[in-house]
Amino acid sequence: MRFVLLPSLICLLGWQVAPAWAAESDADARNRVVVMENVKLDYAQVLNVEPVYQTLRASRTEEQCEPEAGAAAAQAGAATGEAQGEGRISKMMDSVKDVFSRRHDTVVPAPAPTSTRRNCRVVEVGREFRRPIAYDVDYVYKGTKYRSRLPEDPGNRLRVRVSVTPYIPDAIVQPPR
Repeated sequence: MRFVLLPSLICLLGWQVAPAWAAESDADARNRVVVMENVKLDYAQVLNVEPVYQTLRASRTEEQCEPEAGAAAAQAGAATGEAQGEGRISKMMDSVKDVFSRRHDTVVPAPAPTSTRRNCRVVEVGREFRRPIAYDVDYVYKGTKYRSRLPEDPGNRLRVRVSVTPYIPDAIVQPPR
């Protein structure tokens, strides 16, 4: 029985206190002035636009190859031999021998290895990309200069929202509907 009485007693006291508290807040609400905001749209002259860039960094792996010293010397020797005409005849003889030695087999020959052997390694290459993410805009409205950061370039004119509200300390400003 004691547990049933306690909640009902708390509810009864709460109902008695609530009207007094509500009366105080109603009195404050009656004495406060609600100021309406006066708004209009107009245009300002744009003076300067500076893009704000975001720098993105990316990396990827690439294969970088350098010719070997022995292969480079062999290439240089082959080039001098070809210049003398000796290399051409031996190449022609080798190709004729290859044609007759195949005996018209339909086997596809393996690709001939290149004359230059390369020293290759995988290297990580970093790249940077810049893209505009916003614009710092300097503009003038009614003789006063302003600066704002905008998501896109406004062009020569910038549409502005002009709000005029009288200053009343502790006033509640209500925006227009």
